[in-house]
Amino acid sequence: MGSDKIRYFPINEIKTRYERPRFAIIAAMNREDYFIQRFGANPLIGDDAAVLNDMCVSQDAFFEGVHFRREWMSLYEIGRKAMLVNLSDAVAMNATPRYALLTVAMPKTMNRHEMSELARGLKETAEAYGVQIIGGDTIANVKLDLSVTILAECERPLRRSGLKEGDLLAYTGRPGGSRRDLRRLMRGRDIPPGSRFLHPLLRQSFVARAARYLRAGMDISDGLFHDLEKLHRINRLGFEFFTPLPEEIGCSGEEFEMLVAFDPRHEKAVRRLAALTRTPLTVFAKAVRKPYRNLCPAHHF
Repeated sequence: MGSDKIRYFPINEIKTRYERPRFAIIAAMNREDYFIQRFGANPLIGDDAAVLNDMCVSQDAFFEGVHFRREWMSLYEIGRKAMLVNLSDAVAMNATPRYALLTVAMPKTMNRHEMSELARGLKETAEAYGVQIIGGDTIANVKLDLSVTILAECERPLRRSGLKEGDLLAYTGRPGGSRRDLRRLMRGRDIPPGSRFLHPLLRQSFVARAARYLRAGMDISDGLFHDLEKLHRINRLGFEFFTPLPEEIGCSGEEFEMLVAFDPRHEKAVRRLAALTRTPLTVFAKAVRKPYRNLCPAHHF
């Protein structure tokens, strides 16, 4: 519950959801937020991970028919992305991931080679980030579902709270590609092997170096405009955009880029560290005292 993210609709519903009118009325509270609030006020809930002493703990699901289709990705790619989207939470918190617990529900029809490829994707990706898989659970299922829990060291966590009036907001990378490639896949078309939908690029080096200058931060999992809404709710601040951002950028989910905020006095330092880590950085808005409403279709159930 440290992470408040439940991503895409079941895939057979995504197309119609994305095709709603651009200015559809958005409910004040979506079903995910309503469900989370049934557990009462809890200071551990609301960031990308729950901070427990000097550890950050997070968990995300990666389910067939909700986040992917088997025909879209190899089993190695499924294992790799399942691990990456979970490591993203630790990276977003300026934490160093150390351990992972896996829950894997797989069809009985999967053979040993297929199981080995899935495990290889999980294991090699974890090892690339210095993470040791220490246990979990495996069960039979009618489809392939994965859930990963990450335990990370976080001496100075980067939280979503802390935004102040006048702070600058920026995003890393070039959001929009994940949504574009998802739509291509749903139309039965191929996407590039380096697509961010298949292989998210985590900004670990940039966050680690820039964290001392950052006032707030989170990963872009539900779309930039959705995630700005989360910052708005926590900090009670709105945003003044320097130039209008198109829906293709603002409504694209599962980017796993970073949304960060910092004092304007630190802009030069943050830009310098972005350049040193080869991280594209776009400063697009400043925090102001005004309402904010996200107009993207919900990516939740």
